Amino acid sequence: MQWTLEVVQVPVTDVDRARDFYHQRLGFAVDIDQSTGEGRRFVQLTPPGSGCSIQLSAGYHPDLVPGSLRGLVLVVPDVHAAHEQLVENGVENNGVVVSYDGVTYRPARDDDALDNVGFVRFSDPDGNQWSVQQISSRAEV
Repeated sequence: MQWTLEVVQVPVTDVDRARDFYHQRLGFAVDIDQSTGEGRRFVQLTPPGSGCSIQLSAGYHPDLVPGSLRGLVLVVPDVHAAHEQLVENGVENNGVVVSYDGVTYRPARDDDALDNVGFVRFSDPDGNQWSVQQISSRAEV
């Protein structure tokens, strides 16, 4: 049986501001933007080429604290190109860095092989933290 990840909840304070950030600055497609009454609203967006979406919501999950999400990783074949796109779209980030242990990071050098260890990290307007990781090929399973 195949198990696929479909949606990740991203807690935000302002759904409109977050929608604009993910759509306009990151290029995520807006799949659903729906109000269901009583101050409840959700927006589902999908990163380009992804099979998994994120859902921004207000009034649905009061136990999810805006800005508390950590560990989300977007995968790209070229982290330098992703960094350039983030900069062009006004997304503050830490530049291209390398991590061999997932804890310590250093600025990438020209001679670094970046597959699996090259990252750019950024946060959304609420402080939810993301990483963009370079993976250009995967091992066969």
